[in-house]
Amino acid sequence: MANKNRPAPGLPTRKQILDFIQSASEPVGKREISREFGLKGNEKIQLKALLKDMAEEGLIDGKRTAFHKMGGLPRVTVLRVVDVDEGEAIAVPDTWQPDDATPPPRIRLIEKGQRGSALRKGDRVLSRTEESESGWRAYPMKKLELRSEQILGVVEMDEAGKPWLAPVDKRIRSSSPISDLNGSKAGELVLGEPIGRSARPSVKVTEVLGEPLAPRAFSLIAIHKHGIPNHFSQDTLDEAQLAAKLPLSAEHREDLRHLPIVAIDPSDARDHDDAIWAQPDEEGGFDALVAIADVSFYVRPGGTIDREARRRGNSVYFPDRVVPMLPEVLSADVCSLRSGEDRAAMACHMKIDAQGRVTEWRFTRALVRIHEVIAYEEAQARVDEDRAEQHLLNLWAAWRALAAARNARDPLELELPERRVKLDEQGRITEIAIRERLDAHRVVEDFMIAANVAAARALEAKVAPVVYRVHETPSREKLIALKDYLATFGKKLALGQVITPGLFNRMLKDIADETEKALIMEAVLRSQTQAYYGPTNAGHFGLALGSYAHFTSPIRRYADLLVHRALVDAYGLEQPKPKGAIPASSGLSERDREDLGRISEAISGSERRAMEAERETIDRYVAAWLASRVGEVFDCRITGVQKFGFFATIVSLGGDGLVPVSTLGDERFGYDERARVLVGEQTGTTYAVGQVLRLRLAEANPLTGALKFELEEGAGRIEPRGRPRQALGKRGDHLVGKRGRPANIRHKGKGKR
Repeated sequence: MANKNRPAPGLPTRKQILDFIQSASEPVGKREISREFGLKGNEKIQLKALLKDMAEEGLIDGKRTAFHKMGGLPRVTVLRVVDVDEGEAIAVPDTWQPDDATPPPRIRLIEKGQRGSALRKGDRVLSRTEESESGWRAYPMKKLELRSEQILGVVEMDEAGKPWLAPVDKRIRSSSPISDLNGSKAGELVLGEPIGRSARPSVKVTEVLGEPLAPRAFSLIAIHKHGIPNHFSQDTLDEAQLAAKLPLSAEHREDLRHLPIVAIDPSDARDHDDAIWAQPDEEGGFDALVAIADVSFYVRPGGTIDREARRRGNSVYFPDRVVPMLPEVLSADVCSLRSGEDRAAMACHMKIDAQGRVTEWRFTRALVRIHEVIAYEEAQARVDEDRAEQHLLNLWAAWRALAAARNARDPLELELPERRVKLDEQGRITEIAIRERLDAHRVVEDFMIAANVAAARALEAKVAPVVYRVHETPSREKLIALKDYLATFGKKLALGQVITPGLFNRMLKDIADETEKALIMEAVLRSQTQAYYGPTNAGHFGLALGSYAHFTSPIRRYADLLVHRALVDAYGLEQPKPKGAIPASSGLSERDREDLGRISEAISGSERRAMEAERETIDRYVAAWLASRVGEVFDCRITGVQKFGFFATIVSLGGDGLVPVSTLGDERFGYDERARVLVGEQTGTTYAVGQVLRLRLAEANPLTGALKFELEEGAGRIEPRGRPRQALGKRGDHLVGKRGRPANIRHKGKGKR
């Protein structure tokens, strides 16, 4: 029977084809479409080409086409990656307009043959979608051309009243014209989307974020720029409230409340996830305890808190705020080892012999009551002023033994300064200084390292899964580059020998000249590989350890939580099943057991993201602190040299800036790539990494964190703001660690290597 509603003969439009597919009760293809629209001969050929175009656009799959009943989402469509969760990409439909009240579905992209996601946030992928019991998922078919990513910047007006977007990313060298202000005003921080494909496209403002120089704005810039999740869903907060009410009792835990266990932390610490205790034994050694917050008791695999913690990977620390891995009721309250309150802990008991070697260890779930939370400075003052309690003196005595064993192991020793930003209650900068390095920091750090080693070896003894902290030996390519560089100083590096951290330590120890020592220390740092998490042990080169895992910071690192869960399984530490909606098991999930590689890769990426965001934020605070001091002269150390200029750091603050070669006067400078120096062709004046000289601050940009310097005598010129900017180089901070510090270099922390 003829269809009375059939359109007139002729090639249908895209909309007509989609309307027909959506109204069909069964999947349809080219044959059904041809029959429906009465197509013949050449029209069928044209239809084939049209369907191919529609498939490329993600409207249909080009084979047997069908729409899901959910808001018109096709079986094959273009998805946009909005997040990477546990190594898997999460996407939404690239175009979603069913109605304003319906949010787009979140779809997990399944990438066959990939250990971790090959996709990144912002990627557009033609994918085949399907619904499963666990939700929507999709299988990538083709990665499509990227649309321009959004730019974070500040609205500025030129003399003619035309709006421009000045980017806050110092790697973007010029401003862009704004074609649509979308209600934003001059001086506001906004997100903008480039429009068009020209060399300098205009920008449409998509979101207004507020005042860029307001107190506490610099961390918000980093959060938005790096896509750091900073809001918990109500479901996650509700589950955290339930978890916080889980009852504690000594019935199923080792009761350690009688021990004077202390937590030694920074004075501004927002959470306390570790505490320590020691006492001499009868054999000249020590019985020691490292108590770590028992986060695995509260955060169970498969729950909403766990999924969010996996997505975040770690807490991110800024001078004005923390973006926590866990909701505050857990991170800053129930899990935090506060003094005088009963807390759930995972206890690492260790026997330390007289030579500082850890000879025995065991792990228990314990109930602790922290005797005191002490700031590093206060603990050090008590010891130095002979007013320390016996439990503190015991800790220092045990540490001296651990330090002796560490010295015998000879790990890499590169003392690098760490900047500290102090703010007042209104979020305004009161001071920026280099953190002082105390023995108190070393005490806690060496206890944490010992516990981390014990955790790795304990799991190995049970042939259990381990998320290792891996720092591999420098690659041959980097060692060859280091060898060539050392040759410019008349020093040799024999590549035929076994490369150890001690080799670098001895090299640096034998250098008397401080400038030369700084040069070679920088080169050694640049030669190091990047630390990461992984299920396969490759040792920790920097710490000179064969097995190393992160166990001591489960409040702020997901890797540590996985190690805790593995210990729960391996040593039978499961607690009785909690009542209510909290998941039962506190051990590893089957999913984690099957693919620790994927989750390890994901949390390594999250750590790198946090490191970059934290470092950029400190740079912005330093630039803001210096903005009123443009024109002053500072003692600076050269940290990098390129053919377009050199980078220098203010010795007392750590602020990094560029000295363009154009400001070095009329003399031409050549770049010696092998020696990494700029050399004047007429005078032979040399600028090299490690050199200390007086520089005048010429520009400080708080929005980008960029500084520019010029020679003290003011030769040359600095390009005015708005001209194309050189991209700032990066120093050799390759070893990823918590709070932006190199991961295997001594710092003021504990177990963060």
